[in-house]
Amino acid sequence: MPNQKRVFIVHGWGATPESEWLPWLAKNLRERGFAVEVPAMPDTDNPKIEAWVGHLASVVGKCDESTYFVGGSIGCQTIMRYLEKLPDDEKCGGVVFVAPWITLTGLESNEERFTSSPWVTTPIDFEKVKNNAGEIIAIFSDNDPFVPKENWKIFSEKLGTENIIEKKMGHFSDDDGVKELPVALEAVLKVAE
Repeated sequence: MPNQKRVFIVHGWGATPESEWLPWLAKNLRERGFAVEVPAMPDTDNPKIEAWVGHLASVVGKCDESTYFVGGSIGCQTIMRYLEKLPDDEKCGGVVFVAPWITLTGLESNEERFTSSPWVTTPIDFEKVKNNAGEIIAIFSDNDPFVPKENWKIFSEKLGTENIIEKKMGHFSDDDGVKELPVALEAVLKVAE
């Protein structure tokens, strides 16, 4: 019997497992037979690469082709940095990114710029991410205040993502009123076929 498909949903900076569209997506995936975990990431208001990647690795255990990931914003960064460190004998089944970024804009305070700096400046081995990720779908919004459109091209060129551009969804956050995200559910079902 094949392994049950597992989905790990990684929330964004300042968020929790109960934020935004995450509970809705988790519920809908569970109803379709997936084992879903939405880990509470450490020190969510001050995310650090090593802490977040280490926490995700400990929650996932052994990654295999029945393991899928969904990330929101800095959660996407966390997943990429996790995937680039996977051992050669581990690969995941697929990934869905919501509001992913390599470059950021619109940060208002020095504290935000300081916190985001390591995430923006520490290189990512895109080739390793791509090799370990399976199919990748990236969901962007055309009016995201933090994710400049140049990221659309970076993701498609560096990771071979299928990009979906949503209209006027902002950063897909509570502030944008996004509590359900059918496009993310469809994307997970597609990569997990």
